[in-house]
Amino acid sequence: MGVEGCTKCIKYMLFFFNFIFWLAGGVILGVALWLRHDPKTSNLMELEIDGNQAPNTFYISVHILIAVGAVMMVVGFLGCYGAIQESQCLLGTFFACLIILFACEVAAGIWGFMNKDTVATEMISFYDSAYDKAVSFPGLPGTEKDNKEKDAVTAVLRVFHETLNCCGKSQMTSFLTESVGLTNLCSANGTPVGCHQRIDELFTVKIGMIGIAALAVAVIMIFEMIFSMVLCCGIRNSPVY
Repeated sequence: MGVEGCTKCIKYMLFFFNFIFWLAGGVILGVALWLRHDPKTSNLMELEIDGNQAPNTFYISVHILIAVGAVMMVVGFLGCYGAIQESQCLLGTFFACLIILFACEVAAGIWGFMNKDTVATEMISFYDSAYDKAVSFPGLPGTEKDNKEKDAVTAVLRVFHETLNCCGKSQMTSFLTESVGLTNLCSANGTPVGCHQRIDELFTVKIGMIGIAALAVAVIMIFEMIFSMVLCCGIRNSPVY
């Protein structure tokens, strides 16, 4: 015999929310792994110019999300087991883990809000550096070193253009002229869109997905903290214990 009445209802509600929390952890882990290995982002993040790697701020956020998803699954299981077993020790540990996760999520949310445009801005700057280097080379054949450097930057531009279906910094610069020898880097199909716009759209959507997931998890965590404390107090006050 365990808790009775309203406390018993709280017990099963806590179990239900913990199960949802555990599922949410699995979903976040899956989404984070998809973001990490999505061809669009991975193709761009692996680019390199003159030994300078593409900005990895986005990957830092994704790796944090992977860790959060894994921890959520462990904590969710702990909460489910603690609720069913009516263990004050497990529920107390579960509550402490939730407090730590919630504090980390709030801190990450504030950091993300303050740096929401950083990822796109850094990637646009990286593209601009490749574009400016490419157009700075003369159309006539140069030295072997110049040709190698030109091949490197044009390869970077080609990845951007093929991955994002864009061309040039903006629509005004989307047509690369023969004078710089870059006419084959842009698709001739349809009206080309500037890469600045495509990069901004790509990372705005993905960061928005992370924000929505974080908000949903925060709401679930608030309910779980309330229910876990109510259940823990109910177990302590139960005559059985």
